Amino acid sequence: MQLAAIIVSLVLTVVGVALITRAVAQIYRFVRLGQPVPAGSRTDDPKQRTITLVKEFLGHTRMNRWGIVGFAHWFVAIGFLTLPPTLLQAYGQLFQADWVLPIIGTFLPFEMYIEFIGLMTVVGIVTLMAIRLLNLPSRAGRKSRFAGSKAWQAYFVEYIILIIGLAILVLRGLEGAIHHVESYDAAYFVSYPLVLAFKGLSLSTLQTLIYFTAMIKIGTSLIWMITVSLNTNMGVAWHRFLGFPNIWFKRNSDGDVALGALQPMTSGGKEIDWEDPAEDAVFGVSQVEQFSWKGILDFSTCTECGRCQSQCPAWNTGKPLSPKLLIMSLRDHAHAKAPYLLAGGGKDMEGNEKATEEQLKDVPAAAIAEAERPLIGTAEENGVIDPDVLWSCTTCGACVEQCPVDIEHIDHIVDMRRYQVMIESSFPSEAGTMLKNLEKKGNPWGLAKKARVEWTKEVDFEVPIVGKDVEDLTEVDYLYWVGCAGALEDRAKKTTKAFAELLHIAGVKFAIMGGDEKCTGDSARRLGNEPLFQQLGQENVAMLNMAYGESFDDEGNVDATTKKPKSSKKIVATCPHCFNTIANEYPQLGGEYEVIHHTQLLQHLIDEGKLIPVTPVEGLITYHDPCYLGRHNKIYTPPREIIAKVPGLRNEEMHRHKERGFCCGAGGARMWMEERIGKRVNNERVEEALALNPDIVSTACPFCLVMLTDSVNGKKNDGQAKESIQVVDVSQLLLESVKTPADPAGEPEQVDTPEPEPAK
Repeated sequence: MQLAAIIVSLVLTVVGVALITRAVAQIYRFVRLGQPVPAGSRTDDPKQRTITLVKEFLGHTRMNRWGIVGFAHWFVAIGFLTLPPTLLQAYGQLFQADWVLPIIGTFLPFEMYIEFIGLMTVVGIVTLMAIRLLNLPSRAGRKSRFAGSKAWQAYFVEYIILIIGLAILVLRGLEGAIHHVESYDAAYFVSYPLVLAFKGLSLSTLQTLIYFTAMIKIGTSLIWMITVSLNTNMGVAWHRFLGFPNIWFKRNSDGDVALGALQPMTSGGKEIDWEDPAEDAVFGVSQVEQFSWKGILDFSTCTECGRCQSQCPAWNTGKPLSPKLLIMSLRDHAHAKAPYLLAGGGKDMEGNEKATEEQLKDVPAAAIAEAERPLIGTAEENGVIDPDVLWSCTTCGACVEQCPVDIEHIDHIVDMRRYQVMIESSFPSEAGTMLKNLEKKGNPWGLAKKARVEWTKEVDFEVPIVGKDVEDLTEVDYLYWVGCAGALEDRAKKTTKAFAELLHIAGVKFAIMGGDEKCTGDSARRLGNEPLFQQLGQENVAMLNMAYGESFDDEGNVDATTKKPKSSKKIVATCPHCFNTIANEYPQLGGEYEVIHHTQLLQHLIDEGKLIPVTPVEGLITYHDPCYLGRHNKIYTPPREIIAKVPGLRNEEMHRHKERGFCCGAGGARMWMEERIGKRVNNERVEEALALNPDIVSTACPFCLVMLTDSVNGKKNDGQAKESIQVVDVSQLLLESVKTPADPAGEPEQVDTPEPEPAK
């Protein structure tokens, strides 16, 4: 038995080490096929990046949001890292049954650790296996986060881990027996029952069992190694290695996820100069090798856990987009195409093959066939990613927020959209109207610029306008950036007027632009029209800087003598999309401002006693988190604090809220596209709200307000919602409570302002 165990183990070792070495080299070459990234963008602050990596791994900061799953996975992950010393001991036991590791092999803390981690690895993997079996797609259908995952790979990895964990415990029991442990010993506090079970066996039997179990442990480990080496796209296994560099190279060194700002477009690792783009500049992604190397690493790291899929509003409403399946498709396509690319294959800008026939002669036919597939195309076109998948994304960020290995889904989706819009002019037709309106009128509705200030005639106080009532913004505390929806959409204008009135009541000095401002470009950028975003953004930045009293030299740069610090340029916005763009993306265009959301300012004014809610607003309220306020910018508390300060309101959270909030369906330029597939996202969200039987559904975003109002009105018409239910911005609720007129005798009366009415 001993000789057979040695031969089997050594043969598997030689094969396994050779194959894993080849596989690591393949993956390294494969990742390097991606495009370079801007210098320093993924390697800045290496110390902080290392701290972030250690924190995310040891703290399991993402996984632990999933309760028992995170707890179980932590022990499995730590157990995997503990494998080397136990594996080394097993090799020694092949040659000498009672062999132990030098120095640490009989060190009590080490032995106790191996006992504990061996037990918890078994408990952890059994727990994860049970969770998988209870949530199989055959049971839960699309609701299963494992729908679409490669089941055999997951089962293979799980059973391998289980066998190894059990082998560790069995070997510990056999070690205790062969070392003549006569009574309970802390070093065997887990395996002691096994020690007792093996105690009566003869020495030769114990030796044979140790040889056999050591072979099982080594052989199982090496079968795993050989299998994953032959399947370099096996993310459920490779994420154990690739997760570490993927987290270390994440966008933000401080650990923040890749949300908020979209990154500037690059070509060949350099930002595109939109005033004079290079002739060979590549706009967007039309071939998998045009993704950055970080993108290729992202694809390879996906573990197919499905947390992104379970949170995706598109997938949850019957649409073809699953962030997990999208990444898996890109990964499998990239791996299948890799032999062709590594041989020098590829197409130039005119679509001509760059490699010679001689270079491609040894490339497998399957790889060449894969190279012919369009990256974006229907099933009939043999496309890798269906257009309906690409355009279903709302860029809500749920996938990025939940991913335990920091995959940057939104960046990859937008990169593909950019090519489709800028080069192919291929996008949903309705969005074309929005783009034309932005180009011609500077707003999505195509209204005249004078319409932007019409709402000021509907309030009974003066709203100062820059250049008309105030010379520049140095005369006021805040610029109120009203935004397109807030100025032009009837339902959103109620928020605008309420917030302006609250500022007036609180004595805050503010002003608005006079109509010359343009859309911030949020929808254009997320649709993929980067040049239009650049144009709108640069015009707005120039206008804002001038409004803050900054002058420009002959080359269009801000004169250093007039440049204001960021802290003196304060902007407040009621639209989270405007807020996100001005705060996080305009710095890319030279616009540095201190930007806050209106709920943050209102909470501050309440805390200072400048706004005092006194009149009760009776009813049950539930609050919907706007994606671009919550997940993208981590602002969850201020709206809830405002609601809590309004007397009479009883707040109840929807099941999906804060980090797990569910999208309204308007983000990612979806506001301007028809929803023809599956259930409407806003209906899904409103049904969740209506399940609480609220009197008020509140939010803090004009896009969300429109989407939720449309759905609620539809439910009213169908008799599925009570007629009295309201959809309002938190500022409207606060205004209703703050405005308390007094009667002639000095006694307070009921508020005389009408309650907010549902949109028509």
